[in-house]
Amino acid sequence: MIQLTDQQLDERVSRAVDNFMAGYGCCQSVVAAFADLYGLDDTLAKKIAAGFGGGVGRLRMMCGAVSGIVMLVGLHCGQTEGDDREGKSACYKVVQDLLAQSREQNGSLICAEILGLKGYEKANNSYVASPRTAEYYKSRPCAAKVESAARIFADFLKTKSRNP
Repeated sequence: MIQLTDQQLDERVSRAVDNFMAGYGCCQSVVAAFADLYGLDDTLAKKIAAGFGGGVGRLRMMCGAVSGIVMLVGLHCGQTEGDDREGKSACYKVVQDLLAQSREQNGSLICAEILGLKGYEKANNSYVASPRTAEYYKSRPCAAKVESAARIFADFLKTKSRNP
């Protein structure tokens, strides 16, 4: 069982935001902030999460920060035997519960909706990553969504350590 103090969990949330502000994608930022708890080093965590940025490959589908929650839940309680339906169901329940919290806090789980993009803007998306400028950070709510996702996962860990 993972046991961290509230301060240590707060530091993980801050680390997720710092990762994002350093240029990492939403999913990378969230996953890398907690990955060492599951035996993943920072580089491997960022590589595994890299393709989920921009709502999965910049397609503006499921928010990368939300994808980070899903990846961390898998690391925390994912089943490892193919026929373990009970374990799979337990993992799905945690994912659904945490994503419901994210939807409630952020209005959507979909990157395009969170960014307020319209259909034609989504259709014109390209795979080219946006330059990270001061204007980029001012015009997007992504840092706040990374913080929200990291906080949701940190709160999950708090609850689990108090109620195993």
